[in-house]
Amino acid sequence: MGDPKGFLTTPRQEWPRRPVDDRVRDFGEVHVPGALLPLVGEQADRCMDCGVPFCHEACPLGNLIPDWNDLVARDDWRGASDRLHATNNFPEFTGWLCPAPCESACVLAINQPAVTIKNVEAAIADQAWERGYTPPRPPDRLSGRTVAVVGSGPAGLAAAQQLTRAGHTVAVYERDDRAGGLLRYGIPAFKMEKHRLDRRLDQMRAEGTRFRTSTVVGRDIGADALRTRFDAVVVAVGARQWRELPVPGRELTGIHQAMEYLPQANRVCQGDQPVSPLSAKDRHTVIIGGGDTGADCLGTAVREGAASVTQLDIYPQPAAERDGGTEPWPTHPRIYRLSAAHEEARDLATAPRADADARLFSASTLRFTGDAEGRVRALHLVEVAPEGRQPRPGTERTLPADLVLLALGFSGPDRADGLIDQLGLALNARGAVARDPGFATNVPGVFAAGDAARGQSLIVWAIAEGRAAAAAVDRYLTGRTRLPAPIRPDDRPLAV
Repeated sequence: MGDPKGFLTTPRQEWPRRPVDDRVRDFGEVHVPGALLPLVGEQADRCMDCGVPFCHEACPLGNLIPDWNDLVARDDWRGASDRLHATNNFPEFTGWLCPAPCESACVLAINQPAVTIKNVEAAIADQAWERGYTPPRPPDRLSGRTVAVVGSGPAGLAAAQQLTRAGHTVAVYERDDRAGGLLRYGIPAFKMEKHRLDRRLDQMRAEGTRFRTSTVVGRDIGADALRTRFDAVVVAVGARQWRELPVPGRELTGIHQAMEYLPQANRVCQGDQPVSPLSAKDRHTVIIGGGDTGADCLGTAVREGAASVTQLDIYPQPAAERDGGTEPWPTHPRIYRLSAAHEEARDLATAPRADADARLFSASTLRFTGDAEGRVRALHLVEVAPEGRQPRPGTERTLPADLVLLALGFSGPDRADGLIDQLGLALNARGAVARDPGFATNVPGVFAAGDAARGQSLIVWAIAEGRAAAAAVDRYLTGRTRLPAPIRPDDRPLAV
């Protein structure tokens, strides 16, 4: 420990964000550039070096958090980078995008603000790149075995990098024109700029991983051909089967899924098109769904210049503090959190009728109504009770709506491409790919990782899935493995 009393003398201080009026004018990252490094040394010193670090249990990767906190406090960035990369292939992805359940499980969080673990992680990742601590690590020799990874989201990329470094020849198939999955076209640039993804992909290419983009497995190449060509296959296609909202008026023009909307905005940022065909500019926009995808739509619509933006959440407004009775430490509690997008909506008053920031809580959509041309013009909603979500009489209201975005989550892998059916993969009761304790599916030589098998989850779980599945594949190909397997398929987050 650099300072054994740091947690007593140093208050929590987070990476400051750029002023709202400034950052909503572009899609650059929301934090003040260069303002993190001066903070993290003292913030890392707040780590208590507790006897049982529950942050390890809350992180499926098993990140060695006290170790790299201590190294940062001592200004040993190479050591910190080595410890961080020992358990996480892509710490910049988690440092920018993970909601940090590790901080909820920090021992200090029992009665004080937690250590800023996520900010320290992001700082280490940045310093590792700036100081040249992340060179490509190609294998010393090749095994002669080949692996196809279908999907280039965080689970697929983690599996591919681990298997490449183990000496196998790995090809990653991606249906989009660029690798990255939802990291590329789902996550807005203001949360993580794409150069962070691109440099990791360049690192992987230099190590020997091959990428086959604009290739839909099941259509451009048959699943049987893939099995014939490769010794093993990892299905990491994510859970892209979006949930629908079967209410009257759903057929009206102007109602879109969030994952139809967000990729278009990301393509504008990539320079593929001058303006999104689904732009929210000058439109009254309503987002249905209270999760992270809804918040991503919110921040995007604000930057596009929407006339108004409101987000509907069917759940009641959470409390500001943890309820120790129902969600005790060290679980990751459902509390009221103000994301960057919600802060922007609050300060800019994008939704005058909202309960807080841009959100209407306990709100359920009844129907949509439109104009004579069949375009949506209004959304009719009702307040619902917390228990049973029964409508409360007399609470109906109407919101103007020229653009409606459905951010209701995902139910499983998309089967439209034919991959699941052509392989003959068994599905579980939740519609995800079924697998055994060794990440293997019912088809010999075919493994499954990430949201496609686990269901919709956090990025940190996706990376852990990819690493664990890679260990299973390596064992299948060689009879043994030295690759780490941080989780089992049936592991779940800390919960009551």
